[in-house]
Amino acid sequence: MTADVKHNIKDKEQTESVPLLCSKRWTLAYCGVFGFFFIYALRVNLSVGIVCMVNDTKKESANQTEDETCMSNTNVNATSHEGEFNWDKSQTSLLLSSFFYGYITTQVLGGWLSGRFGGKRVLGIGVGITAICNLLVPVAARWDYRPVLALRIIMGIAEGAAFPSMHSLWGRWAPPLERTKLSSFTYAGQNLGNIVTYILSGWLCVHGFDGGWPSIFYVTGGGCLVWVIIWFIVVSDSPEDHPTISKSERDYIVTTRGKLQANKDFKVPWLAVLKTRAIWVCLTAHVCNNWMHYTLLTGLPTFMKEALKFDIDQNGLLSAVPYMVMVCTSISAGQLADFLRKKYLSTTFTRRLFQAIGFLGGGSCIVGVGFIGCEHRNAAVALLAIAVGFEGLCYAGYMVNHVDFAPRYAGVLYGMTNMVATVPGIVAPLVVGALTPNKTQEEWKRVFYICGAFTLVGTIVFGGFAVGELEPWAKMAPDMEEEIPPPNSEEYKEKGHHDEEVKKKTNDNGHINSAMVFSTLELSQDE
Repeated sequence: MTADVKHNIKDKEQTESVPLLCSKRWTLAYCGVFGFFFIYALRVNLSVGIVCMVNDTKKESANQTEDETCMSNTNVNATSHEGEFNWDKSQTSLLLSSFFYGYITTQVLGGWLSGRFGGKRVLGIGVGITAICNLLVPVAARWDYRPVLALRIIMGIAEGAAFPSMHSLWGRWAPPLERTKLSSFTYAGQNLGNIVTYILSGWLCVHGFDGGWPSIFYVTGGGCLVWVIIWFIVVSDSPEDHPTISKSERDYIVTTRGKLQANKDFKVPWLAVLKTRAIWVCLTAHVCNNWMHYTLLTGLPTFMKEALKFDIDQNGLLSAVPYMVMVCTSISAGQLADFLRKKYLSTTFTRRLFQAIGFLGGGSCIVGVGFIGCEHRNAAVALLAIAVGFEGLCYAGYMVNHVDFAPRYAGVLYGMTNMVATVPGIVAPLVVGALTPNKTQEEWKRVFYICGAFTLVGTIVFGGFAVGELEPWAKMAPDMEEEIPPPNSEEYKEKGHHDEEVKKKTNDNGHINSAMVFSTLELSQDE
């Protein structure tokens, strides 16, 4: 058993004297959750804002006769809006996808910069640049759509380092017993950002200042700048650097994190990675999932307006409903998957099962939405919510699969797949714009067919070929391969807290359970 694991077992009682909810590490988590709230608020605000920025009154007039049933039950704003700009479909689609042109470039670079200069600086400066660009959007839009395009690309470049930077910070701040709690709490901010921004943006479109839509960018950008100031005042790159952290908390973090921190000298076996089936299967699932995810993230408010004929005030709230469901399913999926892995199923089968259900369920629902007209639009909203809810199961599927087969290199491998999986963020909005020039239900049906096709491919590939066991090239150094029993086992209860050596364990398939090195202590804390 490694020295760091011994320290964690030996020092478990020490946590009782260490500050918890009011501690500096949890202060970082509180700042982090608001940070990711604003990161995603600035990412998606254009999706709602563009609905009330563009003047589509003339374009809608030709289709009004077929929408009389829906018009009788809604406000006139459901079918027409006198926006300031005469941008066509290709231009609005390009604006919605432009963020990802920049985002794709800094996935790997962000991790290196965080290691070299500190996650606090990289994340704070990146989000600060994003906020400033966001505040300039109204001025740029009243000039031309091209400056907005440039600003969105710069925002993507700046935000691309967000996840690697936060991972770098938690690598220094998170004790193994609390790693899951701290990181999952922090990243919950992204879905909360989607929910609040959709609702707030829809309201500001109608009731906001300076013509309505500009207030979306002023409010979210201004709030983000306030957060950046707080971030630089409150956060430090490591416990050792924090000026006001208590000695007990600093000693606890530094002692318990041990060798589980990344080795500066480690090298990624790139040739072995590229020859491994597991990484290609994971990459395929990531791309297939992101096609549906980005199609809805950037196009959902537009679909609500064009096909379902909801007015702008309703649009934001109803666009947020699916992500409310996703928050619930993503949290519960992780808990259920771990329970099944410990009691009944292998890791491989669990990953395949959850991802297959997520793909098939989400794909079926999204295709079904295409057959529901605006006269039954509430049913369409419900089906959309269920579809996005199914997407939340990916947190027990491909999202954590990198840790299963290559725990030492999980961060690098996720950066690789996420970089490639950003391509749908670029392409999907363009495809939506090209397929829906007349904004009809039939045109949107084709958009959803494509989403269904991607989920079907993902189901076949990941459901049939995913790997949940440690790859030979990913084995750790000899002094890190030894593991401790699951915290719920009798052996752990009898020996885990008393013996100097804990017997090395393997799973029921005879493979080394690599994820146990990282997760066992966290699971014991969860009890």
